[in-house]
Amino acid sequence: MICMFNRIIGGTDEQALAYDLSRAHSADVFFLKMRAWFWGTVSAATLFFVGNLIGAYGYNILGEAWQAIVDTWDWI
Repeated sequence: MICMFNRIIGGTDEQALAYDLSRAHSADVFFLKMRAWFWGTVSAATLFFVGNLIGAYGYNILGEAWQAIVDTWDWI
């Protein structure tokens, strides 16, 4: 069980990965897919949380970007 979480969360070196992919069987492909899903889910949840915090503190990223474009256009 511990080995499974280590393969999903942790990384491997490039030679081991190339060897595994050259001799890939269903378990190797499964662990690669699960690792991608795990880190994709973690990164998406983190980015949603950070975006929510930015909005909660009143910083409007899209409004600031649009205002910068308008100011640049007016300057030209």
